[in-house]
Amino acid sequence: MTKKSMAALTAALVAAPLLASMPGQRAVAADSGADRAPRRTESSLVHGVDLDTVTIPELQARMNRGSLTSSALTRAYLRRIKAIDPKLNSVLHTSPTALREAAASDSRHRRGASRGPLDGIPVLLKDNVDTRDMPTTAGSLALAGKPPAKDAELVKRLRAAGAIILGKANMSEWANFRAARPTSGWSAVGGQTHNPFVLDRNPCGSSSGSAAALAASLAQVAIGTETDGSIVCPAGMNGVVGHKPSLGLVSQSGVVPISAEQDTAGPMARNVIDTALTLSVLAGRDTARPGHGPRFSEAALRPGSLRGKRIGLWRLPLGEDVDALMTTTADRLRAAGATVVEVTPPYQVRLAELEFPALLTEFRRDINAYLATRNGPRDLAALIEFNRSTPAERTCFAGQELFEEALIAPPVTDPEYRAVRAELKDLSRRSIDETMRAHRLDAIAAPTNPPAWTTDCARGDDDVIPSSTPAAVAGYPSLSVPAGFIGELPVGLLLMAGDRQDAELLSLGAAVERRLDAWQAPRYLPTLP
Repeated sequence: MTKKSMAALTAALVAAPLLASMPGQRAVAADSGADRAPRRTESSLVHGVDLDTVTIPELQARMNRGSLTSSALTRAYLRRIKAIDPKLNSVLHTSPTALREAAASDSRHRRGASRGPLDGIPVLLKDNVDTRDMPTTAGSLALAGKPPAKDAELVKRLRAAGAIILGKANMSEWANFRAARPTSGWSAVGGQTHNPFVLDRNPCGSSSGSAAALAASLAQVAIGTETDGSIVCPAGMNGVVGHKPSLGLVSQSGVVPISAEQDTAGPMARNVIDTALTLSVLAGRDTARPGHGPRFSEAALRPGSLRGKRIGLWRLPLGEDVDALMTTTADRLRAAGATVVEVTPPYQVRLAELEFPALLTEFRRDINAYLATRNGPRDLAALIEFNRSTPAERTCFAGQELFEEALIAPPVTDPEYRAVRAELKDLSRRSIDETMRAHRLDAIAAPTNPPAWTTDCARGDDDVIPSSTPAAVAGYPSLSVPAGFIGELPVGLLLMAGDRQDAELLSLGAAVERRLDAWQAPRYLPTLP
């Protein structure tokens, strides 16, 4: 983002309350328990601001007026972490420098020298994102010693934008790429993260702590990472927003990898506005494609209309309740002026056959390169031996089958592997491009997740949700927004679009979010005080 566009955006945030385009006081879906009185805790209020519902533009307007400070906001989130997180186990560490960073932001706001929309905003980082002043473990005791020597590139961008690095969120150990039957949300370092709606239910995916913390309002925004589903599934299952950016839009430097061909970090928040504003910082520029399309900030501040949009609904066999919710969702989108058509993207069986073998090869290459930069095991073989000799690494599940298969996978120079990755890239892009072209679509929509399953270390996770795969393998953007509830459990709506259409997808997502009214203030979190 240029200084000129940053200044213009900051002025826009201060000048307009933006209430027309923000989530507001709305009812949840009819089957969500909305007839019960929602619970609001005193600790969710700070200087008259409801942390459950406030957006970054509202916070910036208050900080520029002097009615709120970043220090007060940061202390409020730290108090909530201390009071609530023992039930959730979503936050591993809080930053020792957070309050000092907040004080520096307050000084900038007093001088009229704010660095932009994230200045003074508390952010949680997934524990596979390098930080020089806190451990970065990917959930493993193998990396629990000395912190990395330097911040990840995306952390440098956040700090430069004035964001407050609040702490580290728990995650599924090694981003769920260790055992054949892992339990999402569990790590040897942090234990089990719980879904804040029903504590014995699972938070899904490897960005589990980031999503659960946001649902309980323990930070304003969070950073997740995804190889296939690890941003969008936790977002859907915890009733928040998650954006998987186009591959390469956000730097992967300093992030514990699975595969450079699919990995990306991305923003998570309680609304699309905050998600888009965070992406504008993470991406390091304010456009998805220079000279083309709306800026991320414009997508956030002026969400588009659904009138005239064409959306393809991809139904998946996730149960009658999910299917009924998708039907209701389609009806609401049509009532807003969108055309919704039923679609089934092709090539999904072949994608499922090819993806895993390719990731095994890429993981060995990329994890070896990362481990060489850290204290601890220096390569995958040493990491496997560490797990075998460390009982604490086997307290939930003992397996490390994926590590062992990756160790004997063919190298990236192998012609068969290269053919597999080329076919994956081709078919995944065609699955989206051909579907969108055939039906003249603005986006493809699908359920992000089923209702959360019961966490069970002996059984492991339920089956993987396939809706994330086409965009994940293609390197195309995807966005999960709350669709509604089944009982007390959230379900997300996944939106997918073509190459580098991040800003367009965020604009559409803001319009969908506004229409669905699925997860809005005041929140109902029956398991929390």
